[in-house]
Amino acid sequence: MPINIGIEETKRQEIAEGLSRLLADTYTLYLKTHNFHWNVTGPMFQTLHLMFEEQYNELALAVDQVAERIRALGFPAPGTYKEFAQLSSIDEEEGVPSAEEMIRQLVAGQEAVVRTARSVFPVVDEVQDEPTADLLTQRMQVHEKTAWMLRSLLAQ
Repeated sequence: MPINIGIEETKRQEIAEGLSRLLADTYTLYLKTHNFHWNVTGPMFQTLHLMFEEQYNELALAVDQVAERIRALGFPAPGTYKEFAQLSSIDEEEGVPSAEEMIRQLVAGQEAVVRTARSVFPVVDEVQDEPTADLLTQRMQVHEKTAWMLRSLLAQ
C-alpha cells in the first residue's frame, strides 16, 4: 500500500538514508560503550563502569527509535554489523585502551552522532518532517550533554 504522509518518496528515502547513518553511528557507539563498560580499569573504575552502563542502556533504546522512524517512512532499517560498518562514521576499537582514552573516544563518538544527526536536517526541514526533526533534536540533546559530561572527567 502506498505511503501518503505528505512527503514524496524520494525525500522520504533521502531522510531514511540519513537516519540509517544515524542508526549505524548510534549502534556502533552503543557497542563501543558496552565494550568499555566491560573492560574499564583503574582508579575511576566504579564511576566509569556505572556511567558507561547508563550510556549504553540509553543508546540501546535510541537505536529502536531511529529504526522505527526509518520503517515509518517506508524503508528497511539496516540491521547487520556489515551494514553498520559501511554506514558508520565511528571507528571500532581494537584492544583495550586506558580509561582516559576510553573517555576521549566516547566523547568523539558522541560528537560524531551529533554531526550525523545535524546532517539530516536540511532535507527534514525542506519537507517539514516534524516527527523526524523532533527525533533528531532529542538525539542531539542527549549526545551533546553526554559528551559534555564525559569531557568534564578529563584533565584540562
